[in-house]
Amino acid sequence: MARTFTKLGKEITIAVKQGGPDVTGNPRLRALIAEAKTEQMPKDNIERAIKKATESKQGDFKEVLYEGYGPFGIAYLVETATDNNTRTVANVRSYFNKCGGSLGTSGSVSFMFDHKCVFRIKEKDGMDLEEFELELIDFGAEEIFSEIEEDKDGNETKVVVIYGDYTSYGQIQKFLEENGYELVSGGFEQIPNVELKEVTAEQRATLEKLIGLLEDDEDVTNVYTTMKPSEE
Repeated sequence: MARTFTKLGKEITIAVKQGGPDVTGNPRLRALIAEAKTEQMPKDNIERAIKKATESKQGDFKEVLYEGYGPFGIAYLVETATDNNTRTVANVRSYFNKCGGSLGTSGSVSFMFDHKCVFRIKEKDGMDLEEFELELIDFGAEEIFSEIEEDKDGNETKVVVIYGDYTSYGQIQKFLEENGYELVSGGFEQIPNVELKEVTAEQRATLEKLIGLLEDDEDVTNVYTTMKPSEE
């Protein structure tokens, strides 16, 4: 939970720096605040992240993308939010080296991933997904499906997941808000566009060690790979 709050706090700070602290004119900030509330992030934490972005004395977080290869030819895409790029790149490089991988140059693996926007909304009673999808296609949606999500207390909620090109973020969010859909989260993901690689259990352990090292770093927000998920 602490790591989730840290990640959301950094993303809120960046959103404010990019679009200002007024939620009315900053759709990314609105989506992040909705997600923070879903994750039960304290109001003080949200306000602190917004304040941090508006105070010039505070660190200036920037989003930096790192690319590289883990062992066994698995590509890694690492998203970070950092106020010290020198520190972050040194840490990320050390994790790759420690696990038998190597940090690459810009563009070395990013072509293997498609940058998508993704929204999760609460499914309305009697909602017709096919009709909903037909409406949203005009706003840039590419894939829509329903799934069950479980919160920390074990309560289940029906959620509709919407994927679209990252450039469609604003117009999809505007449609959802104007039509009264309750936003659970809204953000961006890197989706592999190549065939995911099968690995052995032993190889997976090494690859997941690298993922763990990266995800434990306070500057890292997301890690994506071309490794095929375990079927267990």
